[in-house]
Amino acid sequence: MAMAQAESISAEIETLSHVMSLLEAFRAFDSNYDGFITCAELGGILGSLGYRASEEDVREMMQQGDKNKDGLLSTQEFLDMNTKDMELCGLTNFLKTAFDAFNVDGAVDEAVTAEELYQVTGNGEFQLSFEDCQDILASMDGDGDGVVSFQDFKLIVNSLV
Repeated sequence: MAMAQAESISAEIETLSHVMSLLEAFRAFDSNYDGFITCAELGGILGSLGYRASEEDVREMMQQGDKNKDGLLSTQEFLDMNTKDMELCGLTNFLKTAFDAFNVDGAVDEAVTAEELYQVTGNGEFQLSFEDCQDILASMDGDGDGVVSFQDFKLIVNSLV
């Protein structure tokens, strides 16, 4: 693998790790675990991520992110709001290819492993080593158990495509 491609993948994996930290922050403030947060909870998330936002800023962000105007931010709306300027170039296509393959296989509610990630994308246009797949999965693995739930995988991929 060329050095430039290795550096690019490393930077993109770091971005994936950031997306996972957004997801974890969301879940930490979703007090009833229903996949939605209120304006007040959004303020808490921003504070936990190191942002100092006024109440007015939080309200404005909430209005911008709340696409269906139900007064709540869904997990997907929150991720979309915070990833819209992120560029993962080739890695996005790689993850989309993997997602499509897992979706066809009916992997809903199952876990995704590095081996599966490598297998379903092995002959795509964006060739990655098994080690790269392990690194990608590790960046998305919130609890460190070596797997990512299909639901989390779906949330992350959908927020980046």
